[in-house]
Amino acid sequence: MKKINKDTVVAVVLGGPSAEAEISRVTGGAIAKALRELGYKAKEYELNPMTVINDLQAMGAEVVFNAVHGMYGEDGRLQSLLEAAGIPYTGTRVMASAVAMDKCATKRFLVAAGISTPASMILMRRESKDLETIKKNILERFGLPVVIKAASQGSSIGVTIAKDEAEVLPALKSAFELSENVLIEECIKGKELTVSMMEEDGDIKALPIIWIHPHSGVYDFKTKYTKGMADHYCPAPFDDKTTAYVQSLGIETYKALGLCGVARVDVMLADDGVGYVLEANTVPGMTPTSLVPEAAAAVGIGFPELCEKILLSAR
Repeated sequence: MKKINKDTVVAVVLGGPSAEAEISRVTGGAIAKALRELGYKAKEYELNPMTVINDLQAMGAEVVFNAVHGMYGEDGRLQSLLEAAGIPYTGTRVMASAVAMDKCATKRFLVAAGISTPASMILMRRESKDLETIKKNILERFGLPVVIKAASQGSSIGVTIAKDEAEVLPALKSAFELSENVLIEECIKGKELTVSMMEEDGDIKALPIIWIHPHSGVYDFKTKYTKGMADHYCPAPFDDKTTAYVQSLGIETYKALGLCGVARVDVMLADDGVGYVLEANTVPGMTPTSLVPEAAAAVGIGFPELCEKILLSAR
């Protein structure tokens, strides 16, 4: 691949058929604007999975900045098409993207790697005929509250923290409508943290930890993307030992899943000081309320510079 410079035509791919398309458009628009401010030839492209390669070739795209959240952008499908066409792109490769997008697959990798993660059970749609029995098993094994997650959605879509028995069945039905598989997890009480990793010259560096304190008590889709609905503490006010511990969980997860470029790992830090990895995000949000730009800013990396660093990591 030839070296990326200011004459390189950069296609910022955004939108698409995902439930997260609107957020992706905000992310992609902000990235394209920042790159243009730095002098790059950045053009937004609304993802059409049926014609994407022909469209990119027609616009003269030499490199893709992937800003597609959820379906296609994070599950390996777009990456596979780009690799087949020989177009370099930002972020994680095909297989690792598919694994990280699937919460059940991620869980299996984390367990296999010995990385601390909440106790769980995985349900497949073919097992969903008798939800009453499944509900009984969940309550016996995990009690309440319990976390029920659609496996293949991002931005907390299809995630329910069931606090009483009456919420379990509706949560299961909703999750199975969105996903083939459903992940059930113990509910860890503690601090909700996120740690972002950047890859530069082959080194994986963890950015400052962000402690997220949602006003509603739940960091759901609305809270994530509505300004003022959560307090963020960055860098999180921890001692050096705790900071290094949480950052090491992020880096271990990054390596175990085979991630590339910039990625974000979400961690629950229990009251006893044990950290539990929840999931990884391979195309993190880059909106005004997003976490990666906030963490980067805490170490003096402005938004345009962050976008440039991500772009230059494309391969």
